[in-house]
Amino acid sequence: MPPQFSHIDHWIFDLDNVLYPAECDLFALIDIKMGEYISQTLDCDLVEARKIQKGFFHDHGTTLAGLMHHHDTDPADFLDFVHDIDMDRLSPAPLIRAAIAALPGEKLVFTNADRPYAERVLERRGFSELFHQMHDIRDTDLVPKPQKPAYDSMIAATGIDPTRALFVEDMARNLRPAKDLGMTTVWINTGAEWAGREHDPAYIDHEITDLESWVTGLHNMKEEQPT
Repeated sequence: MPPQFSHIDHWIFDLDNVLYPAECDLFALIDIKMGEYISQTLDCDLVEARKIQKGFFHDHGTTLAGLMHHHDTDPADFLDFVHDIDMDRLSPAPLIRAAIAALPGEKLVFTNADRPYAERVLERRGFSELFHQMHDIRDTDLVPKPQKPAYDSMIAATGIDPTRALFVEDMARNLRPAKDLGMTTVWINTGAEWAGREHDPAYIDHEITDLESWVTGLHNMKEEQPT
């Protein structure tokens, strides 16, 4: 690997807007489902539901965390409802798959989504069986990134050495705890204002705009090293 990545033996990837392009905008579909769920559960119109949803997301890290805190929402009921979306916007990505597979060491998914949804995304992208481990929102006892216990849970469950791990995320604020733990951090800047909130170069080692160019570029950099 290029010198700045030669110590990495665990490659950790967020799921949404990382392992598929942000332009696919699965969140638009999930947003609709979350609005419907809040509207039905709290007996409010969709406009008010959206205000509640965004408030919970910004204040608690995820909409679910806010619903659980304020309304004792059943997490399984919520997750099953909002993740029941069509995956037709996703397509296989063989170049990314090959580039990730060729990285030296273990590959992991660390996501605030749940495993059934994540597995559907990975299958649609052609990434089934690509990752050695996954740590989802249920594995963190429903504590979402960027709360530190979520990262502690992931490290304990996977047995990684954070100083030898690299974490790729599209939400800048989720990289601060990773950097504090000693991880090398990579931020995918999708251009979304909410994803760049709390951005700080102090905890972002590398900023990129898309996963395919970056991960395939790692191998090209390696090949171009002088012998």
